[in-house]
Amino acid sequence: MRTILRLISVLAIVSFCPELSIRPASAIQPHASFPPAMDAYMTNTARLTAAERSDLAAGKSVSKLLDADPNTEIAVFGAVWVAAAPSDYMKKLMDIETFERGGPFLITKKISDPPVAADFATLELPDSDIKDLRDCKVGDCDLKLGTDGINAARAIDWKQPAAAGEARALVRRLALGLVTAYRDGGDDRLGVYRDKDQPTLVAKEFRSMVDGLPTFGVAMPDLKRYLLEYPRGRLANASDMFYWQLTQFGVKPTVRITHLIIQQQPDQTIVASKLLYASHYFWTALGLRVLLPDPSRGNGFWLVTVSRCRSDGLSGFTGKFVRGRARAEAQKGVTAALTKTKETLEKS
Repeated sequence: MRTILRLISVLAIVSFCPELSIRPASAIQPHASFPPAMDAYMTNTARLTAAERSDLAAGKSVSKLLDADPNTEIAVFGAVWVAAAPSDYMKKLMDIETFERGGPFLITKKISDPPVAADFATLELPDSDIKDLRDCKVGDCDLKLGTDGINAARAIDWKQPAAAGEARALVRRLALGLVTAYRDGGDDRLGVYRDKDQPTLVAKEFRSMVDGLPTFGVAMPDLKRYLLEYPRGRLANASDMFYWQLTQFGVKPTVRITHLIIQQQPDQTIVASKLLYASHYFWTALGLRVLLPDPSRGNGFWLVTVSRCRSDGLSGFTGKFVRGRARAEAQKGVTAALTKTKETLEKS
């Protein structure tokens, strides 16, 4: 139970609010106004209280749980003022292997354009996952895999000494195949998880989450369309990055593959993190970071985040005991990540 709580709450947030500050609140003069689109979202969707607005204006990190289906999703809003240039943030983000390294991030590896097998050479399934993979069958598997992946694992001769090596090689091939297929055919190629009795269509889960994206500016409709139609559409002033990670937020290390979309405009920078795959716990997830300059406040930018994740660990009998704690820890995780980001950028 403790493991599930920890993983659901922390992984969902740290994944999409990367750690990168807090000047003492006394050093920042409260500022009553916010950019119009941000203010509207905080009023109508996040529903910040007067006290939370005051904290935000004073330079503190603020987070708030958003409405979401308690059986499947955790959604969190967060914001903080960062007294640094947006370009400083982007420089750190572009070096993703350093940006998300250390602590729970065991490995972060940027994927080539186009992807090649060597990109996944260091992807090593933990021994516990190798053991679980040996026992996988359709409808009953501790790893999130589709029918083809499960059948390929079952075809391994597990009695042979080389079985573990074959299993790790299989996972590398599946990872390369997933990224290649997604880059070629988009969401429809993300597959169907068959680890549980009921199939989970990753594309369907993701599509329903996109509707919850905030509208902080005129670029958001184009971003939503791009997220859903990739790779068929185009997004102006944007670039893409793919990377995989081995993370340790609890007992079970988790392999994740992420599509990062960065759109830079004169009035804002948008970073969207789309979780294409997670070996445990999550169907999919979507993180949004918006960097909003505010000339009336001075040099710096508002870092506004919205994180949404879909999980099968929140439903059923066990889910009843997990939800409340998971949501509370998720909110705390966002606040901590924003504060860390602020401190790091302002120090540098």
